[in-house]
Amino acid sequence: MERRTFLKLAALVPGLALAGCGGSKTLLSPKDPTMLSIWHVYGEQADSPMNRLLTEFNDTVGREKGILLNVTNMTNSAAIGGQLQDAKAGKPGALDLPDLFSAHPADASALGIENLVDWNDWFTAEDMAAYVPGFVQDGIIDGKQVVFPVSKSTQLIFLNGSQYARFAADTGAQLSTLATWDGFFEMAGAYRQWSQGKPFCALDYPLRLVELNALEQGSGELYKGSWYDLTNETFRASWMEFARALVQGDILISDLYSNTQVMTGETLAGLGSSAAILYYNDFVTYPDNTSEPVEIISLPCPTFAGGEKLVMQRGAGICTVRSTPERERACVTFLKWLTAPKRNVDFVTQLGYMPVTQTAFANELPAAVRTLDDPMYISLYQAFLDTQSGYTFYTPPQRRDYLELETRFEEQVRLQLTAGRVLSEQQGGGAREGLIWSTLDQFEKTYVR
Repeated sequence: MERRTFLKLAALVPGLALAGCGGSKTLLSPKDPTMLSIWHVYGEQADSPMNRLLTEFNDTVGREKGILLNVTNMTNSAAIGGQLQDAKAGKPGALDLPDLFSAHPADASALGIENLVDWNDWFTAEDMAAYVPGFVQDGIIDGKQVVFPVSKSTQLIFLNGSQYARFAADTGAQLSTLATWDGFFEMAGAYRQWSQGKPFCALDYPLRLVELNALEQGSGELYKGSWYDLTNETFRASWMEFARALVQGDILISDLYSNTQVMTGETLAGLGSSAAILYYNDFVTYPDNTSEPVEIISLPCPTFAGGEKLVMQRGAGICTVRSTPERERACVTFLKWLTAPKRNVDFVTQLGYMPVTQTAFANELPAAVRTLDDPMYISLYQAFLDTQSGYTFYTPPQRRDYLELETRFEEQVRLQLTAGRVLSEQQGGGAREGLIWSTLDQFEKTYVR
């Protein structure tokens, strides 16, 4: 398995014209190919697996059936929503709205689901039953399947294996302890003591972890309007468990992405998107400028002991704009081809993602893991298999302003902890306990009604 890095990619699928208008055809024809434009988010690697697959499709099934796909934009998940809005509005300099595009549900909703194909018009219930239920559910908006799953990520723990080996040798720590949140916080405190003050783990999207922990304990409805309901006692207790570990310095909220803290030795572990595997390196460089080879160990997300095992699922799917039956049929043909189990596994294992069909998880992915020789990717895909077999993929409610509120909350808490930790160290346990409780105030301050 070749490691992917931050190299920029400029190559597009060669030799194809830009997509034209729909025309009046009703049937696909090799003599008069239907040409489709596509935007995707698989272009930050040294070589884009999606582009290679598009070339393969055009040279085989596409040529046979009369379908030609042309990449007109490679971007990233954070930017594509704005670019789609610019295209829809026809802003000067914007690209034309594509036929097919990668999108999160929030991006699709912002475009207007009335403008998008409902895949249930083209896929039968039997067809959809072949896909992982949680992945399908994530793409349903107002009862319509407007986002189709082609690859998915989830949340995993990534550990610096070299540092963990030293910690485990001295303390007897066991990786199995990290299966539950109780064990996670226990190990976090033990690591801070052993390392003389270093935090154990950096968290990406900590509120989502708090949410899962609460739901696993039977919290019920967590939201009041667009934000969390602090009258939900289970949610409050879940947050306080995380807040205590944050104030004590056992864990921290990542500055941007937790892989940075792990690769610089600031923390032993990171808990974030499984897609971050692309940005973990072969060496970790510590603050004193020493470095050492490292093997990254991947583990499933902790859960509440005795509760339902839930895990977030993330990742953009594919949408298409409403057009003609012939163009929509061409899009469907490509999606069925792309998500065929073996091909889908070949695709996602080059990217650090999960496949989307149940057959791929049951048969193709285990077989693919047996062929890998990179320990980091072997660990990653074993964690995927353990997650898929033992967890339920959770789809959080779609709230258009959630990301903005979440980001604001994390920034406020990070600043509060930085200022308050100095005071608590000076004044002792009472001030520390007050700081833990005061973090609850940030929920109210974040959501200004």
